[in-house]
Amino acid sequence: MKSLFHLAYHVDDLAAARAFYGGVLGCREGRSTATWVDFDFFGHQISLHLGLPFATTDTGLVGDHRVPMPHLGVVLELPDWQLLAGRLRAAGVAFVLPPQVRFEGQPGEQWTMFFRDPAGNPIEVKGFRSLDEVYAT
Repeated sequence: MKSLFHLAYHVDDLAAARAFYGGVLGCREGRSTATWVDFDFFGHQISLHLGLPFATTDTGLVGDHRVPMPHLGVVLELPDWQLLAGRLRAAGVAFVLPPQVRFEGQPGEQWTMFFRDPAGNPIEVKGFRSLDEVYAT
């Protein structure tokens, strides 16, 4: 079964969202109105609607670091993850958790980074050498 994931959430400024998701992250813009805009978020559909962004708390634990919960994310193959990390650094994005490797040399070895969009919505991007390793134990 082939499917796409869809998530709709609030942002407080559509122009800033377009600049970030389209410009910094490189996501292709889809349909829009005066109050929302769709993006191809690395092969999945997100719909950003004007409104009050969801509340988050730094209660997630990644290694020794607290990260925002809830958060959305995507898993990329490592070369794409590295390119995106470079784009985010070049754009001066402030990281909640800077790009780093976890579980090095173990099953499930992954690279991760956390950051927030301009509305404060937290995003995690993971990188794997192969997407076949995502559920390795």
